[in-house]
Amino acid sequence: MALSVEQVMELAPVIPVLVVDRVEDALPIARALVKGGLPALEVTLRTPAALDVIREMAQVEGAVVGAGTVLNPTQLDEAMEAGARFIVSPGLTEPLGKAAIAAGIPFLPGTATAGDIMRGMDMGLSHFKFFPAETSGGLPALKALAAPLHQARFCPTGGITAESAPKWLAEPFIKCVGGSWVVPKGPVDPAKIEALAREAAALPR
Repeated sequence: MALSVEQVMELAPVIPVLVVDRVEDALPIARALVKGGLPALEVTLRTPAALDVIREMAQVEGAVVGAGTVLNPTQLDEAMEAGARFIVSPGLTEPLGKAAIAAGIPFLPGTATAGDIMRGMDMGLSHFKFFPAETSGGLPALKALAAPLHQARFCPTGGITAESAPKWLAEPFIKCVGGSWVVPKGPVDPAKIEALAREAAALPR
C-alpha cells in the first residue's frame, strides 16, 4: 500500500536513521525496531551494503523502509528498485526534487534555511527534514522558520537524542524526529534495540 509523506511521518514519533554495514544485520535490526513500535526505517545510503539492506528489511512484515542520504535521481531510482517506500535527502536540488515528485514517492528533503523551504514549497512540497537540526540553530531556529512558513511540517534530524526528542515533538509543526540512538553502534543486540524502540515509540507528540 502506498503511503503519503504525512502518513509515513505519523507512523511513529521517531524514524530511526540507520547506517548498516553488514547485510546480515538487516533482518534482526528491522524486526527489533518494528516489534518495538517503530515501523518507518530510514536506511542511509552511506555504506556499500545499503541497497541490499533495504531489500532485506523490506521483507519484514510491518516495516516501511525508506532510503536516506539520497543525493540524485540515479540513487532515487536505485533505492526504489531495492524496495524503498520513502526517500530522505540531506538537501534539496531541483533534479532530485522533480524526480521524486514525478515518481510519486514520499519525499523528505533536507532544509536548513527559509530559502530551502521556499524552493521546496515552489515545487509543491510541504513536508521537510530539518537538517542538521542541532547545528543549524536547534529548536529556536526551526521555530523561527516555521512561523512565517506555517504550512510546512518537519522531521528534524541530526544531533537529536532520546533526552532532547520530547522538546522537539512538543511543537505542532513537528510530525516526528529522526534519530540514530535507537540502534547503538557496535554488535547488534535485538533485545536492546527493541527496548530503545519501545521508549521512542512511547514519546508523546
